[in-house]
Amino acid sequence: MTDDRKTIDFGSAQPSIRRTMLGDLDAMSRRALLKHGGRFATASAMFAAGFPLVASAQEGSPVPAGLPEVTEIPENLKGSGEVRVASYGGTFQDAQREAYFKPFEELSGIKVIEAEGPSTAQVKAMVDTGNVEWDVAQFDRAGVINLERKGDYWEEIDYSLFDTANIDEFRRYTYSVDMLPYAQIIGYRTDAFPEGPQGWADFWNTEAFPGPRTMISGSGGLYPFLEAALIADGVPVTDLYPIDIDRAFESLSKVRDSVVKWWEAGAVPAQMLTDNEVVMAVIWNGRMKALLDSGVPVAPQWNQGGLLTDVWAIPKGAPNKENAQKFAAFITMAIPQARLSKLIPYGSVNNASSQYMTPAELESLITAPPIVDQLFVYDSGWWADNADTVLNRWNEWILE
Repeated sequence: MTDDRKTIDFGSAQPSIRRTMLGDLDAMSRRALLKHGGRFATASAMFAAGFPLVASAQEGSPVPAGLPEVTEIPENLKGSGEVRVASYGGTFQDAQREAYFKPFEELSGIKVIEAEGPSTAQVKAMVDTGNVEWDVAQFDRAGVINLERKGDYWEEIDYSLFDTANIDEFRRYTYSVDMLPYAQIIGYRTDAFPEGPQGWADFWNTEAFPGPRTMISGSGGLYPFLEAALIADGVPVTDLYPIDIDRAFESLSKVRDSVVKWWEAGAVPAQMLTDNEVVMAVIWNGRMKALLDSGVPVAPQWNQGGLLTDVWAIPKGAPNKENAQKFAAFITMAIPQARLSKLIPYGSVNNASSQYMTPAELESLITAPPIVDQLFVYDSGWWADNADTVLNRWNEWILE
């Protein structure tokens, strides 16, 4: 198979350089932020301290006041029938439903059938057996590249349907398209640690920060957070890649006894923090935002978090692949992207989406400079090359 990667080695770049190499992540958002620089530091500090910055949901509905309406779509995105979409459930999928599943269904005439828990292993099994159950699904880029190398498992993306004028080229690949940037960070209970951990070394420090933890698994379509393990062991964020796999697993072994759950779904760490089953968690930033809005005594620690970007990809032989192309094109339009960012503070892949958001909303996104400067950039290329080795090692390690 041809490797369709368009990647740059971000691992050794300094924060300001990394933003430029990433295509400035969300250039229009940044320009809007710079015009409001005097308010920015305060808003960022408020979010870090646990104050919600994105509009709160109305009673009984995840839709906030002021959500921009999608009133029309291009004719070539309309159709009939259905599209089966697999995502990651919980509050995130709730937000996706309001941001773009519902408006797509209403405006396109195509019914959205939802599923949860996508993994490239399932895609491989579906394609190999000729029983493809998903039309389009959300994945980590590395997983798409990794499976791409093993055979003909993906449909090419039809960019003639997309708003390519506002979606940077580095976000567009032959077999997938970026859908949102997000962060994998520390979430902690403020009633347990008012000061809070300052980074992964503190997450590993069970004497100074005692209590149960939950961390991301190496199964269920996910990868263990080896980068956090290395940082905790003293590796600078600029030297993470190539990952020393042996050292990372040795570091994971040091915190293992305090990890009561290796989670496979993003809703799990959020629920465990809510129920006070854990005092610290590896968690996705959007899930943290939902907890803050619900009044749970938690806070995020951005320092040394990982910046990732998920993609939409269409399994080879998807029964409704044309509708899948239309769906992926619709959700990457400016207004649907802005709707999701208003509901849950992930970044946008459409540069025109910032015009539909307020300065405070822009300041809460992980692509905002004072937040993104604290993150390292996840190297999808390295994971595509090494995922099988890491997961085989995980399967052995978790049974030790």
